[in-house]
Amino acid sequence: MPASPSKPITTYQTSNFLEQFMPDASAFKKLRMEGSEWFFIVAVEQMYAQFKQAIPPSRSTAHSLLYLTSGAARMRIGNEQYTIRQHELLLVRAGQLYSFEPGDENTGFLIHFRHDMLRAKLNATDTPLAFGFLEFWGRPFIALDAETAGFVEDVLRRLLAEYNARELQYPDILRAYLLALLHELNRAYVATPVAPQSTALVITNRFKQLVATSLKSAHSVRDYASLLHITPNHLTKSVRSVTGKAPAKWLEESIVLEAKALLFQSTLAVSEIALEVGVADPSYFSRLFKKHTGMSPLAFRRMIGKS
Repeated sequence: MPASPSKPITTYQTSNFLEQFMPDASAFKKLRMEGSEWFFIVAVEQMYAQFKQAIPPSRSTAHSLLYLTSGAARMRIGNEQYTIRQHELLLVRAGQLYSFEPGDENTGFLIHFRHDMLRAKLNATDTPLAFGFLEFWGRPFIALDAETAGFVEDVLRRLLAEYNARELQYPDILRAYLLALLHELNRAYVATPVAPQSTALVITNRFKQLVATSLKSAHSVRDYASLLHITPNHLTKSVRSVTGKAPAKWLEESIVLEAKALLFQSTLAVSEIALEVGVADPSYFSRLFKKHTGMSPLAFRRMIGKS
């Protein structure tokens, strides 16, 4: 039987992330100050230059928006690999697993903000404003036309100037700019041509969200079909038609992704990590991991320098 979690995958706050991956980044000293977990904005080219190692699968307590004015950036979000270029944006939602390699050459902006920044006041109890593209299962990629890109870049420059000059002294001003930015992006997101919201798409989105929250206890297509109150065959056809992959493959890839994060962020034995991701048989877990990565869990841990 699966054990209760002894060390969950780390969900980084800003200061933890900087200490782990950018210990010598004196240029980003302000990001270590109180309040950085709520909001910060930096020039992408300055931050990317500080990364000397790959960022293994990790989570954040906040949303991150990466927008490029030139060059390219590659990032894996969940099980999917994305590349963005000029006038394109990538969103990593709070709680999503992400990873990326150093070395990309680009310019642009990176914004990090807690969902609570969308409330009327920090620490208030009102409901945050809703934006469709912040939904956990939504598309993480937005391409802007030239006119919208101009508006967005103007707001981003204002946000960066305000933050560099006064940090979080005037949060209402930062929030006003942030909301203007999110409304522009949401309009572009909604206007992006997509297939009609078919039943298959609705089922697939619900399946993805369940995988993110129930992976430890639910591993079979039958489990998820039961949670969705449909037949396994219906679930398989729906997910395959939308994503091109069967739900069984989604589940295997998600297990391996969670395991990679634990191999990096903990000193748990492989057998313990197998239990953490809900696999009772360590031998099966090792075979599954090697099937998707080409190496054993221990070899992966050695590769990332954690053994």
